[in-house]
Amino acid sequence: MPTNDRLGPLHRSRTLAPPGWSRWLVPPAALAVHLSIGQAYAWSVFKPPLESSMDLSGTASALPFQLGIVMLGLSAAFGGTLVERNGPRWAMFVSLVCFSSGFLVASLGAATSQYWLVVLGYGFIGGIGLGIGYISPVSTLMKWFPDRPGMATGIAIMGFGGGALIASPWSSWLMERFGTDNSGIAATFLVHGLTYAVFMTLGVLLVRVPADGWRPAGWEPPQEQGHMVSAADVSARNAIRTPQFWCLWVVLCMNVTAGIGILEKAAPMIGDYFKDTDTPVTATAAAGFVALLSAANMAGRLVWSSTSDLIGRKNMYRIYLGVGALMYLAIAQLGDSSKPLFVVCALVILSFYGGGFSTVPAYLKDLFGTYQVGAIHGRLLTAWSVAGVLGPYIVNKVADHQEEAGKTGPGLYSLSLTIMIALLIVGFIANELVRPVHPRFHEPAPATADTKAAPAKKGADR
Repeated sequence: MPTNDRLGPLHRSRTLAPPGWSRWLVPPAALAVHLSIGQAYAWSVFKPPLESSMDLSGTASALPFQLGIVMLGLSAAFGGTLVERNGPRWAMFVSLVCFSSGFLVASLGAATSQYWLVVLGYGFIGGIGLGIGYISPVSTLMKWFPDRPGMATGIAIMGFGGGALIASPWSSWLMERFGTDNSGIAATFLVHGLTYAVFMTLGVLLVRVPADGWRPAGWEPPQEQGHMVSAADVSARNAIRTPQFWCLWVVLCMNVTAGIGILEKAAPMIGDYFKDTDTPVTATAAAGFVALLSAANMAGRLVWSSTSDLIGRKNMYRIYLGVGALMYLAIAQLGDSSKPLFVVCALVILSFYGGGFSTVPAYLKDLFGTYQVGAIHGRLLTAWSVAGVLGPYIVNKVADHQEEAGKTGPGLYSLSLTIMIALLIVGFIANELVRPVHPRFHEPAPATADTKAAPAKKGADR
């Protein structure tokens, strides 16, 4: 039986945009999914209630989030080719089923005091939904916006960074009414699962793909490419054989590790930093801080990726990694002396963290072309899997050990912040090593006289 018959209305062939379809209707479809699965960034709001109700350590309460990020990277890597083949509607539907059912299983685990069910539901099942949903609109939006690929990927991924802007205060509000014991947490998980299912359905119904050869009115591909921008295509299989892929893998892993460690621990971290001051941070204010970080994460994904269209991807990552290291240094040395300084530095770091995610698909497109960029992107997200474990582990494990040693406040985090600075420096070096892909990895050009006679032109490095 043909694939499109098996998948029915979910298959790519059934989602072809009719003539006159506005490409600006596609970003809302992407946002419906990404704003939902972006709830993962609000996990720190659940940490204190879970630690209290189930007697967990900070490291243990991070496990569902860590496993979710691991599964995000693995499902994106293994499912990337399927997403390219079956299309965005199929991918969004799979994401909906896994992400929502993961909340329902986690709700059962909280209600029955079985923490392993919370880990299984939110981390494993929900994490699969995260990965498939995350990559589902990326290549589609890049096809709709070939004239502005950085902006397109920023739109696609902006919602994931902004999900906690909604989920953080909403989760706190629900737990205030349901309670922060096991039954209250279970009820909150249940409401999340059902609500997100409805919201993600909007994206499933709305998404469309452009017809082959479609271009924006009045736009033609540039005749000359920048030194770091290839006119050729590289398959996903060949991409992972190039040093460029692994340099970008290190860049993404280091940038994500440095950002995700703070993000996962954001609410308790700001509370610890100012616990012994005249202006301690309340639980409500800490949740507001998480929401602010989410806003910076979301804004950075659009603003910085759009900026990369102007200054180039490599230069953009120099800013992410270099200036980001300076922001960490400021928090480590001066963060407890000024609450505004702590907040501003954290916001800049999270804007770079989000920008790194949204810029990397366009970086991949520059280096490897659009042929299988979605599948290549999925494979690169294994770096996120590693970082999803490494970042929270460093921050939580170091904080737990420092607490056992009798340290409090900023002393819980000084060592982990120093480690983050070192990781960003490693990422900076890896970015400097990125060079154009060697032609031997390129896909064969179409057999025409023109393509046989002249190779792609190269211009000046941006």
